[in-house]
Amino acid sequence: MNEERKKILEMLADGKITADEADRLLTAISQNSESGPAETAKTSLPKYLRVMVEPGPESEKADRVNIRVPLKLIRAGLKLASLIPKNAQDKVNQALNEKGIDADLSKIKPDDLDEIIRQLDDISVDVEGKETVKIFCE
Repeated sequence: MNEERKKILEMLADGKITADEADRLLTAISQNSESGPAETAKTSLPKYLRVMVEPGPESEKADRVNIRVPLKLIRAGLKLASLIPKNAQDKVNQALNEKGIDADLSKIKPDDLDEIIRQLDDISVDVEGKETVKIFCE
C-alpha cells in the first residue's frame, strides 16, 4: 500500500473525511498513478475531428458523409505550414484573402488549435434546408 493511500484511509478512520471524500481521493490518486499528470491532460483532449452530413427531407440525393480526421494530422499540418517559405506563405494568404478568408498561416500555432478544439463542442448547421452538417470533436 502506498503512502498516499494509507494516509487517506487513516483520515477516514479518524473521521477527518467522509467515505465519499475518501473515495474521490482514492480515485484521483489511482488515476495519477496509472498515468502521469501530463498524460492525463493529453488523454482528456479529443482525438478526432468529425464532420457528418445527413440528407434532409428535401435533399435530391440521399448521400451521407462521415469524415473522421485525426487531430494529430491537423497539428502536424500546422507544424509543416511553418516550414513553407515566406514568399509562398504570402501567395497562400493572398489567395485566401481573395476568397474572403482573412487568415495568416504563419500566425496559427498548435496552441490556437487546442483552443479551437476546446471551444468546438457540437455545431449543427442547416444548409439551405436540404442537409444537416454536424462538426464536433471526439
